[in-house]
Amino acid sequence: MDFSFFAHMERIDKNQCQKQLYEEYIELCLIAEKGGFTTIWTGEHHGMNFTIAPNPFTNLVDLSHRTKNVRLGTATIVAPFWHPIKLAGEAAMADLITQGRLQLGIARGAYSFEYERVGCGIDAYGASGALREIVPAVQGLWQGNYAHDGDKWSFPKTTSSPKPFQDNGPPIWIAARDQSSHDFALENDCNVQVTPLWLGDEEVISLIARFNQACETHSDKPRPKIMLLRHTFVGETEEEILQGAKDISRFYCYFGAWFKNERPIDQGLIEPLSEEEMAKIEMYSPENMRKNSIIGTPEEVVRRVKDCEALGYDEYSYWIDSSMSFDNKKRSLELFIEKVMPEFN
Repeated sequence: MDFSFFAHMERIDKNQCQKQLYEEYIELCLIAEKGGFTTIWTGEHHGMNFTIAPNPFTNLVDLSHRTKNVRLGTATIVAPFWHPIKLAGEAAMADLITQGRLQLGIARGAYSFEYERVGCGIDAYGASGALREIVPAVQGLWQGNYAHDGDKWSFPKTTSSPKPFQDNGPPIWIAARDQSSHDFALENDCNVQVTPLWLGDEEVISLIARFNQACETHSDKPRPKIMLLRHTFVGETEEEILQGAKDISRFYCYFGAWFKNERPIDQGLIEPLSEEEMAKIEMYSPENMRKNSIIGTPEEVVRRVKDCEALGYDEYSYWIDSSMSFDNKKRSLELFIEKVMPEFN
């Protein structure tokens, strides 16, 4: 099983310096490459200090000049926010600059906050159509002389300019949850990314079951890869582990607040949540995060990740966004590299 690293700049406090946050993001990515992670993933978000990532290609191209071999992936491009010609060309250019290290993850997105601002009339519930339309369009543009007449986009014969470095273009990964998304990935020769978010092992089992069902339904297609993204924290003492669970709990409380899109926002920052407010959100409690996320001693984390491997996941992605301090993120990542990864081939 491969290990990959998933990270954004994350900011919930106006006193956090954005330049420093980016420097910390880069340092964590460099530690990940040196430690043997195969891919670094970063996503796309707009107007949200919670996860600052307006164009993942910018970050990945920067990383390509600082790293040597690690693959560089978008997790994920939000399909409705892009025109297929623009996405095909920008992804191809990034693939050229990175000399074939690009992986292109695409999703329909989730935050109503973003759809209200850059969705051009599409909301989160209607975005799946854009995802299903843009993927074959990008693949066609990379091949060249492709015309499109769809529900969202129409254009005459066009070729991606430039064309990608990799033959047939970078591998495409679809962020999937329901059965139809898994089936769509198989139908279009794409890999799959899944995450249980704040849910636990039952959801992890359910997601791989949907993937396996899609593989059975489309048995004429080669089995693609499936990546599992989970919040991860490694500590050596119970005090460290408890703090890690509290930090990931805080992350999800803010995640939920952004998702509900009801709380005041000023200068890209959501109105701070009080400790009392967060304590009332049971599903994101530190106790639930300790149980559902991959949080624990190195030995516990090895066992939990091996359970994921046994289910058939090809890639385990260490999700470091967590609201915790940079020092705690760095120490957990180093422990994962030193004491968890050597237990796997």
